[in-house]
Amino acid sequence: MTAETMTGAQMVVQALIDQGVDTVFGYPGGAVLPIYDEIFQQQKIKHILVRHEQGAAHAAEGYARATGKPGVVLVTSGPGATNAVTGITDALMDSIPMVVLTGQVPTFMIGSDAFQEADTVGITRPCTKMNWLVKDTDELANTIHEAFHIATHGRPGPVLVDIPKDVQFASGTYVPPQKARTEHYRPRVKGDIDRITELVAALETAERPIFYTGGGVINSGTAASQLLRELVDATGIPVTSTLMGLGAYPASGKHWVGMLGMHGLYEANWAMHDCDLMINIGARFDDRITGRIDAFSPGSRKAHIDIDPSSINKVVKTDFPIVGDVAHVLEDMLRIWKARGRKVNKPALETWWTQIEAWKAVRSLDFKNSETTIKPQHALQRLEALTRDHPKRYIATEVGQHQMWAAQYLGFDAPNRWLTSGGLGTMGYGFPASIGAQVAHPDALVINVAGEASWLMNMQEMGTAIQYDLPVKQFILNNERLGMVRQWQELLHGERYSHSWSEALPDFVKLAEAFGAKGILCKDPKDLDDAIMEMLRYDGPVIFDCLVEKHENCFPMIPSGKAHNEMLLGEAETQGVIDAKGSVLV
Repeated sequence: MTAETMTGAQMVVQALIDQGVDTVFGYPGGAVLPIYDEIFQQQKIKHILVRHEQGAAHAAEGYARATGKPGVVLVTSGPGATNAVTGITDALMDSIPMVVLTGQVPTFMIGSDAFQEADTVGITRPCTKMNWLVKDTDELANTIHEAFHIATHGRPGPVLVDIPKDVQFASGTYVPPQKARTEHYRPRVKGDIDRITELVAALETAERPIFYTGGGVINSGTAASQLLRELVDATGIPVTSTLMGLGAYPASGKHWVGMLGMHGLYEANWAMHDCDLMINIGARFDDRITGRIDAFSPGSRKAHIDIDPSSINKVVKTDFPIVGDVAHVLEDMLRIWKARGRKVNKPALETWWTQIEAWKAVRSLDFKNSETTIKPQHALQRLEALTRDHPKRYIATEVGQHQMWAAQYLGFDAPNRWLTSGGLGTMGYGFPASIGAQVAHPDALVINVAGEASWLMNMQEMGTAIQYDLPVKQFILNNERLGMVRQWQELLHGERYSHSWSEALPDFVKLAEAFGAKGILCKDPKDLDDAIMEMLRYDGPVIFDCLVEKHENCFPMIPSGKAHNEMLLGEAETQGVIDAKGSVLV
């Protein structure tokens, strides 16, 4: 057997090595045993054995989000592939680069309803950027290299390669990455210079401009975040972000007005509503941001910078559509703006900032604290205070109220430190995602902010954390309720609490101990700081059961079907009379 000839299973491992892969998240089964046999015989790739294939996909997402590199998943045919579908769809919605390798029954058995057979390519076609069924071993290496190229170029996303078992056993010719066929997919990265110049001219005269940033800034790489910071700070224009874009511009930055959207800050949503120039950088006008489309920022001109042409004018009609990679477009914007004299409308900007400060005076994140019950907002304020100076802090979340509170009360000054499920809103995401981040950064502090209901969906991954000595911290805000469901039922469904609580929760401390981890219970506000420090000092996995107020609501909140400036404010509504422009009247 020559150096270029190898079995399909050997090709898979060699292709991963040649692509620079150091970690694979997976679960073995009959249809991938040849590949697992090759993994056993090498030392360059670490395999992380998860406890469920959904966990593998979410762990790969967390790894990708925390590193900027594609996450890799290896699962067997049939249920192995179908169990991974939720994580694949999550990655598609949030533009996370991921390569999923699935086993398949032998080619001569496809279509016969063989044991553990499923039409994996058909099932995953709607939730992948591209997928392949490889029936020829000679095509396998090229297909895997092509898969990595497509997953990481253009708008990132998940791809899937389905590999029949006989293809893994058969021999063929290995194609190295530099000889793979990738010319057919070359997304446009440079924006139209004339359009960018028009946008810069509009920026120079705008009276109420705002930068609306999204996960595309982070996906574009650290250069994009650096260029965004330079542009914002040089122009003095306010900047806001979607849930997925937190950290692209620092939360401690002078021009930061906070997260926008359904549970975004009052000042961010009002600034978006009243702006006269909205510059969307790497966001997709998600419905959690826009509210009612016909009432979304009605008096503004809108620019949209996105590498995905299909996103332009898909939801909101824009005046300055610019297709290109965020980093390239921001670089050209800065260059052109500087060449034209670094002009902005300073008098109007000062007035604009005065208005934004008036909106900030509403103090929309204020809440009434308690000396006897831990408020979830307070728990996260203390977590922030005690961890924000850690040089390598990564925060994952599950999905629900705790996720929104984490976004509101935790600050991110760097990209790739915030791991959450945005578009799909997947309960069960955070724990395996935190494992992926911890694998990528062994010496980092990785905390998963969870609700007890979401956390239970993939609780079995505690076995993974123990097996691989991953000191992930599970910070559970336990209100014994499906918090966001209960909140909507209270506010929008006449307080009819249909199946939004559990009467059979585990003892989380005993559960942690059963896995061999540390369990901590905290239910008194005066013990909170000491308990958090105990969690941080422990050098292994921790389940922190923080019993919080059961019926606390997450505000601000834009009710479904309302405009993005029609917010419920909770406690903040009692602080003063708010005028028609949203400002506090003293």
